[in-house]
Amino acid sequence: QVQLAESGGGSVQPGGSLRLACVASEFSLGFTLDNYPIGWFRQAPGKEREGVACISSYDGSTYYEDSVKGRFTISRDFTKNTVYLDMNSLKPEDTAVYYCATQDHSTWNAWTVCDNHYAMDFWGKGTLVTVSS
Repeated sequence: QVQLAESGGGSVQPGGSLRLACVASEFSLGFTLDNYPIGWFRQAPGKEREGVACISSYDGSTYYEDSVKGRFTISRDFTKNTVYLDMNSLKPEDTAVYYCATQDHSTWNAWTVCDNHYAMDFWGKGTLVTVSS
């Protein structure tokens, strides 16, 4: 029932910034993000899908993969049912397809979400981020 749609990907030079957005929705009225943890995952060519930044449903606590700490920020806008990933100081190794995903009415903490992409119930179709000079 939950639908996710990513946007904001594109091409940027090293050191640049992008903001990705994940808009969440469902058929019923009264949808709220506080029932759904959100994870941003990425998959580069030839590599496994990995959790990048995740946020818990119940308290908004966050987890970041080591390589993006201090550069990426995940946040929620409840009024827009949107989760953002602000990416700064981008590096070529950040190049990947970025996906947002969620687990239905989950209270998993942020680290657990990021470490268990296979357990997510709903996925967007991804947005491509390319970092190159």
